[in-house]
Parts: sequence; structure tokens; C-alpha cells
Amino acid sequence: MRNSLCTSMKWCWLISLVVMLAGCASGFMEEPPRSRVIETPQNQKLKGWQKPYEVFGQRYHPLLDHEGFVEDGLASWYGRDFHGKKTSNGEVYNMHDMTAAHKTLPLGIFVRVTNKSNGRETIVRLNDRGPFVKGRIIDLSYSAAKELGVVGPGTAPVRVEALGYRQTGPDGEVSYRAPSSYDVGSYTVQIGAFTVLENAERLAAQMRDREGHSAIERGYVENQLFYRVRAGKYTSLESAENAAQKFTLQGFPSSFVVATN
Repeated sequence: MRNSLCTSMKWCWLISLVVMLAGCASGFMEEPPRSRVIETPQNQKLKGWQKPYEVFGQRYHPLLDHEGFVEDGLASWYGRDFHGKKTSNGEVYNMHDMTAAHKTLPLGIFVRVTNKSNGRETIVRLNDRGPFVKGRIIDLSYSAAKELGVVGPGTAPVRVEALGYRQTGPDGEVSYRAPSSYDVGSYTVQIGAFTVLENAERLAAQMRDREGHSAIERGYVENQLFYRVRAGKYTSLESAENAAQKFTLQGFPSSFVVATN
């Protein structure tokens, strides 16, 4: 009887501990958003990030035109937990880049974000979807949030103004434009990532001969330095996606498209 009681008490203690830990974890862990793209005959020619999608039962309809878009709401930010993971347009998220996530604006455009509580403003490029938390309108990268003074408080009231694609004139003056087609832009394909620089340089040299252009980008993932080899220059998303498929068939299965500024 005593052994039975002890066993029962041990199980009760274990179950209580599990429940307690689960309760603590729920305070700082969020369920990752699960998205479902809505496919229809009318949107077959659209890119994946241009199609309607659902997250947590809520449907979103991405805009194909950004002109005149202004929005007021709450900004948040995301950092190390997402660093090194793919964004909605295929890029790898870098918390130190000036980027952001928005639920419906066209990816690739630049927006001006103004912190209404302190007057600070900055310009970021959209490369991801989100945030999927009620009341929030934009998720800033760590660097963008730091510049706006959002890192400390975690959120801040902001105004988001869509600018368009960035271009630089002969005199170095920066301006923004609406593209004639949202497929037009500047893209390359990442075909591999190495921890040894010599391996990255060897592949980059081969790709430079074959594709006419190759570059090595450095980046950290969980404190590990990687040398990312990117090949080719493409002026449309479609041509870049075709190149990524070609690289995959040539023995680079992790190839994906990267938008460049």
C-alpha cells in the first residue's frame, strides 16, 4: 500500500511538473504560423507571395499595387529566433539587415516607418509576411527596430508609408518608383553555404566562369559563420526561379532565389 501510494505521489508530482513547465513555456513561446496558399484558376500566373493565403483561419489578400498606401498601427520586431531562416520571398532572414514583414504589401518594395511615440523614422525593404498577431501591422528586423527605438519596449505605434522600388541616379540621389511589373527586379540564386572559405571561393570561381557573375556573402547562423555562394544576375523573378531549378538539377538541391537591393 505504501509503495503504491509513493508511486501514485511520484506520478502526481511528475504530472504537476510537466503542467507547470508547459504553463511557463506558453508565456514566451508562440505557435509558428501555418499558412495555406489559396489556389484559384484566376491566380495561376501570380507568384506564390502574391496569392491569397490563410494563417490561423484568417484570409489575407496581398496587394498588387502599393501606390498611395499609408497605414497606422502597432509595430513589433523579430530577431535571433528567426535569424538564418527563409522569408516569404525565398531570402534568408538576417536580423541585421534593414528589412520588415507585412501581411499584404508587395514584397520587395521599400516603406518608410515612423515611430509616432518618439518621431524617429527609417526606411526598410519588405521581404516577409507577418506579423500574425492581432493589432500589429508590421514586424521589423532587429536593426530596424533598434534604429526606431522599438527593441526596448517591444512594440510601438507607427505609421507605414509605401515608397516603391529603390533606384539610384547617376548623381547618387536615391528615389523610389512603382515598377511596370512586380516581376521586374534584381535577383540572384544562392546555391550553397560553407563554413570553410576556400570551398566557397572554389565554387564561386566556377560559377563566375559559367554564369558570368558570382559572389560570396558572409552571414552568421547561431554564432556559426557561413560563406554563402550566389550565382547569376537576373532582372525578373521568373528568370531567377528558372535558374534556381536549373541549379537544382545540376546538383545544388538547396538553391533558392535571393532578391538584391
